[in-house]
Amino acid sequence: MTRTRFAVLSAAALALAAGAAPASSSSGTFNALHGAWTGSGSVRMENGSTQRIRCRGYYTARSGGAALGMAINCSNSANFKIHMRANLTSSGNQISGSWEEREFNQTGSVNGRASGSGFNLSFSGAISGSMAVSLSGSRQTVNISTGGPGFTGVNMQFSKSG
Repeated sequence: MTRTRFAVLSAAALALAAGAAPASSSSGTFNALHGAWTGSGSVRMENGSTQRIRCRGYYTARSGGAALGMAINCSNSANFKIHMRANLTSSGNQISGSWEEREFNQTGSVNGRASGSGFNLSFSGAISGSMAVSLSGSRQTVNISTGGPGFTGVNMQFSKSG
């Protein structure tokens, strides 16, 4: 897998990981996430083309909903896959955590805060950038902006599937 494809899938998986939390600043921020989520969307490449992507996430709320463990799998074909794990915590309206991609041994961090019906987050590691997350019931929209390599953003829609 090329570095560009790895970065694209990492951004999409990170979107699902960090963007899934409801905009609640109380203890128990992550309780509503417990279960399975699915999503699809597109990745905007530097050359103007787009690629479709699909992700599936499995979440486990812990510590009364103040912590979240997750496993995320994304792909757009049999040869284009990523397997990510993440751990997030909330304190007030602050969200922080770490992520790792196990197949390619990459790590990074997530930081941000809840605002209204969503989040503004930043992420770093193998890729870095920002994301805006909007929530409505059991659905969410995630928009990611990044400097690459090879792509400029990701737009995804997710829904709770279990």
